[in-house]
Amino acid sequence: MPAVIVDCAIYRDGRRIERPEDFSEALDEARDALDAFLWIGLHEPTEAEFDRVRDEFGLHPLAVEDALRAHQRPKLEVYDDSLFVVLKPIVYEPASDTVSADELMVFVGDSFVVTVRHGEGAPLAAVRQRLESEPKVLKHGPTAVLYAVSDAVVDHYMDVAGELQVDLEELEAQVFAPTGGDSKNTAARIYTFKRQVLEFRRAAGPLAAPMARLSAAGVPFVHEHAQPFFRDVADHLTRANEQVEGLDRLLSDILSAHLAQMGVRQNDDMRKISAWAAMAAVPTMVAGIYGMNFDTMPELHWPWTYPVVVALMGLTVYGLYRLFKRRGWL
Repeated sequence: MPAVIVDCAIYRDGRRIERPEDFSEALDEARDALDAFLWIGLHEPTEAEFDRVRDEFGLHPLAVEDALRAHQRPKLEVYDDSLFVVLKPIVYEPASDTVSADELMVFVGDSFVVTVRHGEGAPLAAVRQRLESEPKVLKHGPTAVLYAVSDAVVDHYMDVAGELQVDLEELEAQVFAPTGGDSKNTAARIYTFKRQVLEFRRAAGPLAAPMARLSAAGVPFVHEHAQPFFRDVADHLTRANEQVEGLDRLLSDILSAHLAQMGVRQNDDMRKISAWAAMAAVPTMVAGIYGMNFDTMPELHWPWTYPVVVALMGLTVYGLYRLFKRRGWL
């Protein structure tokens, strides 16, 4: 168990006391005190490692199964002895401009909070430190932890949405540049960007319903005065979802514009090819006629026939060139 326990502490009246050697004894101590609770953080525990936590805290088997297997949608489940919340923190890699989602499960009970983290994103050490520096908030018990974790995850959504907005502006500038649409990888980049936005939406979109439920009254194990704080988190989440939906619409428009640009360029290329082919057809036709070796063509014996025919072919080609140039085909 020590390998997967990131941190374990008892909080009494909003302040951290010594770390317990055994979390079972710490849980009994927290339950005996009216103003204390235990917060234990785990990182990718196995089923065997989580068995003792499940037994000591009385966690529901279905929630435990979700916490161990991961790959869950953001959701809120209410059980007899605990509240189970699934969050999906977003990780943004600036070097590759990619978005990935980890998972964070939070069990909230009468005197305990158990957080289970999968992946390397969204470490909770900063959240714990911030809460420990605000005893007035932390004294509200497990509800304060649930709020702080949710707020940190959603605030990071806003940061990632801002980064994606910057990347989209750069992509948009490239697509609409005079030579930007000529890149063979432009469509692939747009499609890849849409996959990143889709990953974001899968993490943030389903979280709206749990946040709305926490913003309302009557949720067990949630402090009765916590609704305004969860409404604030829900408001930030709505803004993040609206921003990423706007990004998705813009990406669709950019892809359509890129495809339209490619169609226009192909039409321009076809017109140029057709114009050059038309200009080449005239001397080819004349040369083909005189290449049939007719004996009854009197002009073959005239001394000025060759220069006159060549001059006529040159003037005809030049006339066609001027005509196509004036119409914008060349």
